[in-house]
Amino acid sequence: MAKGSSVAADLVEFLNASPTAFHAVDEAKKRLRSAGYEQVSEREDWSLEAGKKYFFTRNHSTIVAFAIGKKYVAGNGFHIIGAHTDSPCLKLKPVSKVSKGGYLEVGVQTYGGGLWHTWFDRDLTIAGRMIIREGKDSAVSYSHRLVRIGEPIMRVPTLAIHLSDRDADGFKVNTQSHLLPVLATSVKDELTCTLSGLMFCIFEVDAGSLSCWQFTLQKYPHGTYDGFPVAELNKVVSGNGPVECGSSVDGKNANEISTADNRKHHSLLLQLLAAEVGCKPDDICDFELQACDTQPSIIAGAAKEFIFSGRLDNLCMSFCSLQALIDATSSESSLEDETGVRMVALFDHEEVGSNSAQGAGSPAMLDALSRITSFFCSDVKVLEKAIQKSFLISADMAHALHPNYMDKHEDNHQPKLHGGLVIKHNANQRYATNSITSFIFREIAIKHNLPVQDFAVRNDMPCGSTIGPILASGTGIRTVDVGAPQLSMHSIREMCAVDDVKHSYEHFKAFFQEFSELDSKIVVDI
Repeated sequence: MAKGSSVAADLVEFLNASPTAFHAVDEAKKRLRSAGYEQVSEREDWSLEAGKKYFFTRNHSTIVAFAIGKKYVAGNGFHIIGAHTDSPCLKLKPVSKVSKGGYLEVGVQTYGGGLWHTWFDRDLTIAGRMIIREGKDSAVSYSHRLVRIGEPIMRVPTLAIHLSDRDADGFKVNTQSHLLPVLATSVKDELTCTLSGLMFCIFEVDAGSLSCWQFTLQKYPHGTYDGFPVAELNKVVSGNGPVECGSSVDGKNANEISTADNRKHHSLLLQLLAAEVGCKPDDICDFELQACDTQPSIIAGAAKEFIFSGRLDNLCMSFCSLQALIDATSSESSLEDETGVRMVALFDHEEVGSNSAQGAGSPAMLDALSRITSFFCSDVKVLEKAIQKSFLISADMAHALHPNYMDKHEDNHQPKLHGGLVIKHNANQRYATNSITSFIFREIAIKHNLPVQDFAVRNDMPCGSTIGPILASGTGIRTVDVGAPQLSMHSIREMCAVDDVKHSYEHFKAFFQEFSELDSKIVVDI
């Protein structure tokens, strides 16, 4: 890969392709396959070979990639960078259909600790994954499909200042009642169900059965179908409004034809989703969807030194670690002298504690280490030795000094944009860094003339945490917590520096290429 701003440009491409954790994993899979990595399944036996490269996914929201050194033998260490794929967002509720005040709204629940006031007045869309029914009769199967509606379809409007309590201290958000995105007005939904190119339905009696076809206005720009006005044909409408065609077909009236999902979610929303993936609304069995900002990630600033984007925490570290692994294993000679296993693990659910089947608190990491080690040696005791020879970089974005809130950082620990990766320290083990692990990480930086910074939270402020302590305590692997500095963490729109993307990528790549040699010179437990 070319260096400098091209690394940042590639990150922007990755961000724009990854509105959700599912999409981030999908994009990672594409990049890994292009780099010669072979996918293996946790449901099957693995057939591995020294000098080869592999990856697996769990829930399609966590992905683990690894490259086995040609000189690897069971019991040698794993050189790991861990990050996470999730970010704070608004996720659709199991029953998202909300109608009030003449509006169709979408019920959402808050995920993680977001700065929820930043979600107001943004042009939002929906993305995530759906379970789709395919086939007919006894040949029915179910597929996992990613979906992303490209156009802005909803908004969370703020209350006008003239109607608000001007004496209130700041803008206070009630996340239950204030954060519902507006999808449409009931009037438009009931009258036409078209809204400039949305789907409409035509119901027709054929041989005593009811058939339904869906069309878009673009296909019929003159508003007619088979010589009839669309307005007349489109009598059955979505939403909670009245049904104009009260006649029955096969003993069923129009109200009985809607599925259970139509009662849980707005028909208009289901039609949009179905049109996006090319299925019928009734074939949508279930989904995990979230609201997403439609504004793309960009390189910006007067000097083009910043990246403005959502989800920098933590897709920036996910991308940098992934690309570092790919480029550190790209040539045929990359793994020639490697005695260990180079690995990247990108986990879901960090923002909510990592306690899930695909979070860092799950057995996913140990499962991977165990399966790789046991393939080359059946002695279970070998894994214990391998863990003590392993090293983990927990990579999660760090808090840069804010020029308007400088008192939030103490004088001796003020990470700056462009200042390189930040080593995070906490005496109470909110970060897993110790003197040995920070030395190793800093030594790599010194050798490559890369900047590095330190951060410790003020004593009078709470400290966040990462997957570092979770994995360190769960596996026993030596761990250092690091991250690129950023501003506006957990906002719908964050910012970091182009230079720090380059520094992170280069630092991680150097770690993969040189850790084995450096670690051989360090003696601690003797």
